[in-house]
Amino acid sequence: MTPNELQALREAYDREQRIEIEYPSLRKEILPHVVRFVRTVETGWGYIPYTWLNGADPADVVREQVDYFRELNMPFEWTVCEHDSSPGLKEALLDCGFEPDLAPGDPGAVLVLDLQAVPASLATPLREVRHITQPERLADVIRVTEQVWGGNFTSWLQPRLRAHLAIPGYLSVYATYEQDEPVCAGWTYYPAGSSFAGLFGGSTVSAYRRRGHYTALLAARVQEAVRRGRRYMLIYAGLESRPVVEKNGFRLLTYSCSYEWKPVSPGAE
Repeated sequence: MTPNELQALREAYDREQRIEIEYPSLRKEILPHVVRFVRTVETGWGYIPYTWLNGADPADVVREQVDYFRELNMPFEWTVCEHDSSPGLKEALLDCGFEPDLAPGDPGAVLVLDLQAVPASLATPLREVRHITQPERLADVIRVTEQVWGGNFTSWLQPRLRAHLAIPGYLSVYATYEQDEPVCAGWTYYPAGSSFAGLFGGSTVSAYRRRGHYTALLAARVQEAVRRGRRYMLIYAGLESRPVVEKNGFRLLTYSCSYEWKPVSPGAE
């Protein structure tokens, strides 16, 4: 990828995935310095995916949004990419009490695959991959996710995926199995009007790693995106998944980090 091609792809990514994108259950507001999403349901987060500083003091821009979400008593996250023209924004976020969501040592790589040049390794799944279309089967996905990451995903991820499955063409969910036990799961989002499809999940239970489950899941989702006419596949790759996807043709687009802010509970210091 030439520097000019990379720049054009980053501009398309910003425009389609950070500025023009819409999310279910979130109200979108385009303000002088930020794109802001505010949740319209009882639970969830607010979100700022893109910032235009345009010479403004980043501390003032951040404080304005913190004041807004504090009034709503709503947690929110603020995404910053390495290629953004936003000097001082990361420091302003940290000064206002935001916490980066990246694990230690994880640079937050965003990788992209040109779906007009899919490598042979992703031409067909290497093992059976099940396309989950029935909401009751989402329990398999949650079981895998909780085994891999710990914690309770049933209370929030399962209803979110269920709601998004009900939106025609928006979400596609897959899992692989051994002896009818779910061992790897992931999903793809297809934002309306975008040339990108986005990979999420992609978790494999530790006892079943290095058996081709992740690559099979990746291949199935890539092939669906090709059939559906998307041009690019995006992934926010962690430390374990990045070597696998790079081996299969994905290339670095940028680095991204989301900074999280939560309102202080009454009485807390």
